[in-house]
Amino acid sequence: MAISGVLLLELALYAGCFCCGIVTAASVTIVQGNFGGRCMLYGQVNYTANLIGIHVASSSSLCYFVSAISVMVAVVCFSLSLYWLYSFCMEGELTRERVWINGIMVVCGAFLFFLLVTGCILKIGRDSLCNSLIQNVPNVTSCDQAQSKQWAAPLKGGKFYNSLRKAETAAWVNFFFWLFIGALLIFQRRQSSGSKMTAGGVSGPVGSLFGDPGVTAAETEPFFNRPARPQ
Repeated sequence: MAISGVLLLELALYAGCFCCGIVTAASVTIVQGNFGGRCMLYGQVNYTANLIGIHVASSSSLCYFVSAISVMVAVVCFSLSLYWLYSFCMEGELTRERVWINGIMVVCGAFLFFLLVTGCILKIGRDSLCNSLIQNVPNVTSCDQAQSKQWAAPLKGGKFYNSLRKAETAAWVNFFFWLFIGALLIFQRRQSSGSKMTAGGVSGPVGSLFGDPGVTAAETEPFFNRPARPQ
């Protein structure tokens, strides 16, 4: 049984994308749960009675969108990895038709777009929340410091910054992994096209002159063993 190094690298990248998707979705969900189901991306806070409260929260659908994209990427990566591993165990080798490569390239392009949007939402949304904390909470010069402050019950802001930063990092790593996957797919597509051209050979008289393997001895015999003309 054999497996190409390029495809093995692609499977490893799928595994990495699966892990990144799970980390992003779990981190955003945990933060949302700690804030009573409210989405704190682009959120605004207030400070009263030495407690940090929520002044304005974003729509919950924003966090649901980030989590849904991350989970979808994870599910697709897990399914692709499981399918190719199953094919390898059953058939002993991994070969893909050009239509499969084209299909995965379409999926790759869609995921790159949505992961880019997801990464930007996490980055800008977290920065917006941090700016609100720095402006409204005394003695807070960084978002990390706000984690040690008291939050109004039932809010739990002890690790919100670490979780959002982890989610953002995982989303960007996921994005760059899919960039590598796209490059590998382009390489495999060109390699497949080159092998088809080589296998096709050259047909016709030119192919006969250069030893076309598709030409038999019976076809070339009349050119070299013509019968003698009668005297």
